Amino acid sequence: MSTSDSWGRFPRVEQRTRALAWRSDAVPQVEGSVLPHGLGRSYGDSCLNGGGTVLLTAGLDRLIDFDPTTGVVRCESGVSLDTLLRLAVPRGWFLPVTPGTKFVTVGGAIANDVHGKNHHRAGTFGRHVRRFELVRSDGSRRMCAPDENPDWFGATIGGLGLTGLVTWAEVQLKPIRNPFVIQETVPFENLDGFIRVSAESEADHDFTMSWVDCLARGRKLGRGLFYRGNFAPTQFERLPLSKSHLSHGSGLAVPIDLPGFCLNRLSVSAFNFLYYHRERMKPSPRLVHYDPFFYPLDSVYGWNRIYGRRGFLQFQCVVPHATARDALRELLERSARGGLPSFLSVLKTFGDLPSPGWLSFPRPGYTLALDFANQGEKTWKLVESLDRVTREAGGAVYPAKDARMSPESFAAYFPKREQFSAYVDPAFSSSFWRRVNPASLPLPSLEDRQVAIP
Repeated sequence: MSTSDSWGRFPRVEQRTRALAWRSDAVPQVEGSVLPHGLGRSYGDSCLNGGGTVLLTAGLDRLIDFDPTTGVVRCESGVSLDTLLRLAVPRGWFLPVTPGTKFVTVGGAIANDVHGKNHHRAGTFGRHVRRFELVRSDGSRRMCAPDENPDWFGATIGGLGLTGLVTWAEVQLKPIRNPFVIQETVPFENLDGFIRVSAESEADHDFTMSWVDCLARGRKLGRGLFYRGNFAPTQFERLPLSKSHLSHGSGLAVPIDLPGFCLNRLSVSAFNFLYYHRERMKPSPRLVHYDPFFYPLDSVYGWNRIYGRRGFLQFQCVVPHATARDALRELLERSARGGLPSFLSVLKTFGDLPSPGWLSFPRPGYTLALDFANQGEKTWKLVESLDRVTREAGGAVYPAKDARMSPESFAAYFPKREQFSAYVDPAFSSSFWRRVNPASLPLPSLEDRQVAIP
């Protein structure tokens, strides 16, 4: 047993590890349950298996086939999105959908059915997966595709790694002309301004998202900066070139866990003020390399250490259009007055393209992500109150970012939970699954309890 955590650094659990090396191997037979584990970028406990074993898939890192004329790539599940980008971009291809970090495995992207800035145009990652192989603990192997074992396909995409081990997958990439994005930055003064700019931007821009000043209140509640962009065509007008492409990936790092007092209302307020006004002064539109446009946080190694040793909780929800205005206003109000400023706050639109995954998080509406330093009960009470607002609005919370969702909330957010449960491999489990589905297994042993964090 060793102590492990996720990207949010909470919770910490005791679990075993077992490295995988060959996609032809069977699922290892071990004491207790197993769970596939890629690069560990889930924020909560969906990638943890306290008291059990995680199967490290980083060794399944081989590219199997790539057709540069069609953009179809086949690779093992441990291949990272970063590796795919290094292969594809010089040959005129890009990921069809990408989350905010490229340090995610293909298997992890499938298990969490990740989304990105282009959900209104492209939907989730799972929509672009052509097929994959699923290996079960009984030794069986299934080819899964929309037209072959479609039930297993739907259960596994967004299935949090619980239906078995994905050994390889085939993905359709997106053609691009060059690695640059034409980015525009549009300031908005409040939540209504965001809704207006978002609606105006969807028709002409593939990529949209916004940064929100979580401490703004009153008439400025929800103010922020709306970022929209498209990949640049083969020929384009002379535009200012962002200097960020020169410095991105320059080795910035957070070398130590910052003290808890560093993130407070005063420091976050000062950062928000400077960021908002600095970004407003930059030329728009301008050319930006894809790396800082899609992956700004990847340039800071260990950025999760800014929240201190106790880690942080991210709350990411989606609320439907019908209730969005009131729900988002209430969520931002509670965040602003809760005494726990969110250092990173993102607001964007989800389109109406359905995912093939039964437990996929995205659905039509607006999604809001807030990061809170873990200050114990105070943080939990705030996040629980945000959860209640989301439930009352008919929304949902993202399992990949969650560390505290209740079984009742999970059942409300994911109505296909019972249908999905029938496809869970009996040898596979996770700390998240036992928390939200306590009837699925006996109560965790002492070994499965979270490691105390002083």
